[in-house]
Amino acid sequence: MLHLVYILAFTVIAFLAVRNLIHSLLTVGMESQKLPDSRNYGGSMNSGRMQKILHPELLDEAGNLINEPLLVMRSLSVQDARNQLDNLYKSSPGSIDDIRDED
Repeated sequence: MLHLVYILAFTVIAFLAVRNLIHSLLTVGMESQKLPDSRNYGGSMNSGRMQKILHPELLDEAGNLINEPLLVMRSLSVQDARNQLDNLYKSSPGSIDDIRDED
């Protein structure tokens, strides 16, 4: 008898999970069909069509496009990176060199 209760409980939970999944998929599908708000993305409406939608991280607080590089990387050799890490480690408080100097 207890087995039947477990099977019934898990069946109900499975149906609820599938129903929730279908509801979520339908909601996401309907929201993806909506036109985005031009105030949020810096786009402008022209004759009922969006000209261009920009990613929010490319805009400043006023909604203007940022014309500067967001990330500049310089390539390092492995040896240069190791040297920089060694220098940071040696200059940090409590490093092994500091402990040897105290003795």
